[in-house]
Amino acid sequence: MFFAVLLAGQALAGPLPAPLPSPLEAGWRGEAVCELLSENARVRTLRCTFPPGVGHERHFHAPHWGYAVQGGTNRITDAGGVREVTTPTGGSWWSDRTASHETLNIGDTTAIFLIVEPKTGAPGN
Repeated sequence: MFFAVLLAGQALAGPLPAPLPSPLEAGWRGEAVCELLSENARVRTLRCTFPPGVGHERHFHAPHWGYAVQGGTNRITDAGGVREVTTPTGGSWWSDRTASHETLNIGDTTAIFLIVEPKTGAPGN
């Protein structure tokens, strides 16, 4: 697929950017970091495991609730820049959506997160 942009009277053509993978599809250096724990018509649940020095390549997130089974410190890069985030074991969060980000475990322990994604259009959503 190609796209064209008209800029100052000149057409620029090139391939369309590839869509970003979901957290399940994205990995780290060719290896999966998330596994599918459960999926039905209402929800998908993933477990993502990051040993020290392992990250998660650029991906998007649908709306989700996250829970730290084993907390850790990550370097997160997104549209807002680069920041370090420490999530304690038992910590949780809600995200309406993440257009794009990537992470790297910069701590010295393995971080494990559950990601629970309600499915759009499911009753109650």
